[in-house]
Amino acid sequence: MKQVTMEPSETAATAVSGAPAVRTDDVWKVFEHDGIVVEAVRGVSLAIEPRDFVVLAGPSGSGKTTLLNMIGGLTRATRGQIWIDGRDITDLPERELARWRLERVGFVFQAYNLLPVLTALENAEFTMLLRGIPEDERRKRVESLFAEIGIAGLEDRRPSKLSGGQQQRVAVARAVVGRPALVLADEPTANLDSQTSSELIDLMARLNQEHGTTFVFATHDTELMRRAQRFIRLVDGQVVEDERRR
Repeated sequence: MKQVTMEPSETAATAVSGAPAVRTDDVWKVFEHDGIVVEAVRGVSLAIEPRDFVVLAGPSGSGKTTLLNMIGGLTRATRGQIWIDGRDITDLPERELARWRLERVGFVFQAYNLLPVLTALENAEFTMLLRGIPEDERRKRVESLFAEIGIAGLEDRRPSKLSGGQQQRVAVARAVVGRPALVLADEPTANLDSQTSSELIDLMARLNQEHGTTFVFATHDTELMRRAQRFIRLVDGQVVEDERRR
């Protein structure tokens, strides 16, 4: 699809210190394909606080994955502005944006996205390798986290020798081991059975509580929706419900 360019909002504010973990201001994403214009996200303004555990829910085509990808800098907004930890990422040059993603955001994908030629440990440490963190420190962090999340002893196995639940735990480890400010997860439990899914949600909730990591999910999983501290529902690219829970 062709991306449609729109003029930036004239009312957008500048970033300030002490800002939310995520802030979006009148964010739009518009695609054009064969003359058909699709408004995937329409004027979404949100503030997500540090340490939040947030679900973006809604039917297929509601815009939740597109919004998640814009927050993570994987997709450019057509209009509006996005701040992460007080930094405006809206117009960062591609090279700077890629470096920012590497250092500040962890991603968990539905399909795990593990590299098949690498071991579990090598997959988990991959983003730290790209950041130039020394080997001893990488291994220490990964082994400690593997023990914490229940996959110690699997460091030398390749993805093909791991169960779906084990692969997704490696993917979660890869997302959080670099100590990012924010973890974005797109349907992280979609390919898992109910027990493994529940265990993975427990794991991410514990990482949120004990490590202070901010999690934002796009999901259809009713259990994950129930466990969220904040529930945001999108329909046709717009927020129609935003509930803060105890």
